[in-house]
Amino acid sequence: MKWEVVIGLEVHVQLSTVSKIFSGASTAFGAEPNTQACNVDLAYPGVLPVLNEAAVDKAIRLGLALGSKINRKNVFARKNYFYPDLPKGYQISQMDLPVVEGGQIVIQVGEEEKVIRLTRAHMEEDAGKSLHEDFQGLSGIDLNRAGTPLLEIVSEPDMRSVEEAAAYARALYTLVTWLGICDGNMQEGSFRMDVNVSVRPEGQQEFGTRREIKNLNSFRFLEQAAKYEIQWQIDTLEDGGKIQQATVLFDPDSGETRMMRSKEDAHDYRYFPDPDLLPVRIDEAWIERVRGEMPELPGQMKARFVAEYGLSAYDAALLTSGLAQAQYFEAAARACAQGKLVANWINGEIAARLNRSGEDIATCPISPGRLAGLVARIADNTLSSKLAKQVFEAMWDDGLDADAIIERDGLKQVSDAGAIEKMVDEAIAANPKAVEEFRAGKEKALNALAGQVMKASRGKANPAQVLEILKNKLAG
Repeated sequence: MKWEVVIGLEVHVQLSTVSKIFSGASTAFGAEPNTQACNVDLAYPGVLPVLNEAAVDKAIRLGLALGSKINRKNVFARKNYFYPDLPKGYQISQMDLPVVEGGQIVIQVGEEEKVIRLTRAHMEEDAGKSLHEDFQGLSGIDLNRAGTPLLEIVSEPDMRSVEEAAAYARALYTLVTWLGICDGNMQEGSFRMDVNVSVRPEGQQEFGTRREIKNLNSFRFLEQAAKYEIQWQIDTLEDGGKIQQATVLFDPDSGETRMMRSKEDAHDYRYFPDPDLLPVRIDEAWIERVRGEMPELPGQMKARFVAEYGLSAYDAALLTSGLAQAQYFEAAARACAQGKLVANWINGEIAARLNRSGEDIATCPISPGRLAGLVARIADNTLSSKLAKQVFEAMWDDGLDADAIIERDGLKQVSDAGAIEKMVDEAIAANPKAVEEFRAGKEKALNALAGQVMKASRGKANPAQVLEILKNKLAG
């Protein structure tokens, strides 16, 4: 039997506000346990929550970027459940009237684009953190995180492969960091993904029973967990078993998911409007103020890069996968007016070097201006592609500009027709067999002769000129 995969994501984005969503306590990461939890976070009797306006601003910003409906009336509800690091015994969240409804995001999977619909994005407070490793036989509770503002972004079950789910998660990550509403630090829990996975026989309209993989904090873990869960569900069904709706955890060490608890539905949480918080009214002036503060969006910039610099949609998507990378590209492209060449170097050599060192474009040792200098020397035929790579490696390590390295190491490409013609004549005279083979129709012989010329020039001869002169000589 052929199976179809159905995936939807719930992503918890920690909003980058200075203080918590309902109190003035700091949201800074890394403080000593329980030093950033005030009376409101600790749910002391008589304290009242006060909504942080900056958190609402950031939620509106996301809604505008996604083309969503911004609800003019927002209501906060109490989501009731017991957990040791939830002091109140309930979480303040949104149910019936979230700040953001609907919207969509375009993902790129290889050369293809797909639209993923959003269900909603609602504001809520985070819980604290249970610590199990530092206490033998006990658990510790750190409430520094309690009350940190979250935006839970819920997709429709529109994804049909692990690759699409990973592309969606990356696109959403790019967007929230691009907008400046989240710092994107996944190791600190700023961007956490819950993946809902089900399978169904191909052609069936009804969804299968889903299982939710909780709290994934890397794209690699998302892919590993989803692949394992999909195969587990298929194997279970093909063996005659049934899938029980459940919440599961992913163990990176074993590469397996394991059941945590049976999955709750909305009625299990006994939602009701929080009597301590009035409905939030968002007027047009508020929305327009936020709209006026919006940067150019990734999709808009991608389309502009295609139109303005002649890039492919694929290259433009890679360059707009992060704001810092997009800004780096544009600074270099404008400095040398060679957008396609700059894109090739960023997506090629620079990406490879950064991946090997585990760094990103923000720490690239070659500035946009220095890359533009290298590309300019390729464009004016001072450097061949081979020599350019040699100069690039020296630029990465030495901190010098391309011109300084070319001068220091004598790497200027030879484009003098007379000098190249002399080397071509010598190669023809020294390789009569290759000449005979070329004239007999063997094209590879031409490359062998060109290689002899390049060797004689120590790689400095202009390859295009070498081939042109060789062809003219051999045709005579």
